[in-house]
Amino acid sequence: MMRQVQIFDTTLRDGEQSAGINLNVEEKLRVARQLARLNVDVIEAGFAIASPGDFEGVRAIAREVKGVTVCSLSRALKPDIDRAWEAVREAESPLIHTFIATSPIHMQYKLQKNPEQVLEMAVAAVRHARGLCPQVEFSAEDATRSEWDFLCRIFGAVIAAGATVINIPDTVGYIIPTEFGTMLRYIKEHTRGIEKVKLSVHCHNDLGLAVANSLAAVENGVDQVECTINGLGERAGNAALEEVVMALKTRAENFQAATRIHTEQLHRTSTLVSTLTGKPVQHNKAIVGSNAFAHEAGIHQDGILKNRMTYEIMTPESVGLSQTQLVLGKHSGRHAVKNRLEELGYTLSEPELDRAYEHFIELADKKKEVTDSDLEALVRNQVAMMKDRFELDYLHVSTGNSTIPTATVRLKADGALVEEAACGDGPIDAIYNAIDRITGIKVKLDEYSIKAVTSGQDALGESTVKVREDGHAYVGRGLSTDIIEASTLAYLHAVNKIAEKLKWAEVSNG
Repeated sequence: MMRQVQIFDTTLRDGEQSAGINLNVEEKLRVARQLARLNVDVIEAGFAIASPGDFEGVRAIAREVKGVTVCSLSRALKPDIDRAWEAVREAESPLIHTFIATSPIHMQYKLQKNPEQVLEMAVAAVRHARGLCPQVEFSAEDATRSEWDFLCRIFGAVIAAGATVINIPDTVGYIIPTEFGTMLRYIKEHTRGIEKVKLSVHCHNDLGLAVANSLAAVENGVDQVECTINGLGERAGNAALEEVVMALKTRAENFQAATRIHTEQLHRTSTLVSTLTGKPVQHNKAIVGSNAFAHEAGIHQDGILKNRMTYEIMTPESVGLSQTQLVLGKHSGRHAVKNRLEELGYTLSEPELDRAYEHFIELADKKKEVTDSDLEALVRNQVAMMKDRFELDYLHVSTGNSTIPTATVRLKADGALVEEAACGDGPIDAIYNAIDRITGIKVKLDEYSIKAVTSGQDALGESTVKVREDGHAYVGRGLSTDIIEASTLAYLHAVNKIAEKLKWAEVSNG
C-alpha cells in the first residue's frame, strides 16, 4: 500500500507575495473553495498580522471552507501567534505555522541574534502556539543554508515544546536534489523525537529546482510538500503543485507515494488562480499550459492518432481538460445553463446564477454558439463583479489616424447615472481618463493586456489590467466580444476594488 503525502497549499500566502498580486477577501474565498474541491490537505490562507485585509481573508476562509486544515503564518512572536489564532480558531481543523531564521547569515544580519537566542525564541513561540492550537508547524527559515547540527538541535527542542509538524524550507532555492536527500536523512537520524511529527518541505525555484527538490524529499520519506498553484511565489516562485502531484501520480511505481488530490480539478484551479491574480500561465508550462497537450509536428500527430500514449504520458482528462464541447445558444434555458455549470464544477447561489444567466443571454445574442470555454470565462469574470459600485451603462469612442481619440462614458454610480467625456493618447487611454473623472479615483496603469479566450471570429476577448493606487496593486479583468468594451470593464473592475477598499477603510476609521 502506498503511503500518503500531504499537500500543503500556500498560494494564498506565499503565492500572493508575488510582486503585483493583491487579492481581496472574496477572491481569496473563491480560490480557497476551489482548493477544497481540489482536495488539498492544508490551505495556508495568509499572514494574519500582515494587514487587516490578510486577517479578514484568513478568518473568512477558516469560517466558510470546510473539509480542509486552515493555516495562518506567524513570526516567532507572541502578538503574531495570537493574531494567527484569532484568525484560524473557527476552522474545522486550525493550524498555526510559526517560523524563525536559522542560517548563520540570517541570524547575524537579519535577526542580529546568536543561535542560543534563536533557539529560545523558537521554543517559546511553539509552546505558546501549542497552548492555543492543537496543530503547530515550525519552520526553520533558510534551513538549507543552516548548520545541520543546529537544525537537529532546534527541531528536537520545538518538538519537545509541542510542534506537530517540522518544515524544512529551501527559502532561497539554493540546494540541489542529491544534497537535499542527504540533508533530510541526516536530520531524520539525528533529531530527537522526529518520528513523532510530520516532516515537511517548502522549496523555492531560484535555480529551477523546486519541483525536483520536492520530489527528492518525497523519495527520502517526507510526509508533506508545500507548494502553490502555477508555482506562484516570492522571486522565481515555489514548487508548482500541479507538477509535484502529477509527477507522483504518473511515476507512482518510482515514488511509492500518493496524494489525495482530485487531479481532474487541476486545470480549473490553475485557470482560476491565473485569472484572479492576473498572472498568465506560460504556454509551455508543464501540466496546465495551453501547449501541454498540443501536438504540431507531423511525426507526433501521426503517433497520437495511432495511440495517444506514443507522445502523451498522461491524458488531458486526468488534469481536467475535456475533449467534449457542449454548445449552448440563446434558446437554451436557465436549467440547461445551471446543469452545464455544475458539470464544469461551478456551484452558484441563486443570485449568482441569475446574474450569470443574464450575461449568458447577452453573450448568446452576440455569438451563434456559446461553448464550455465561453461559459467558464463568462462565469469567472462576471460573478466577480456582482458587488461593483460603478457599472458601465454607455460607451462611445471616436478615434482614427488623423483625429484626437475621444471617449464618452456613462456609469451607474451608486444607482445614479453619471456621464463624462475625455481625450487621450488612444481610445483606451481616453476611456480610462473619462472613468477617472467620474470616479474621482486616480490610479497609475502598470500593465494592460488583451487576449482571445475562445476561438473563432466572434471569440471572447479578455482584458487584464494592473493598476496602482497609494502603493497597492490591483488587478482587473473584463470580458466581451468587443475588445474596447472588455478593456473598459477590466479597468472598472480594478477601480471597483479600490472603491471597496476605500469604503472599508472609511468604515474602519469611522
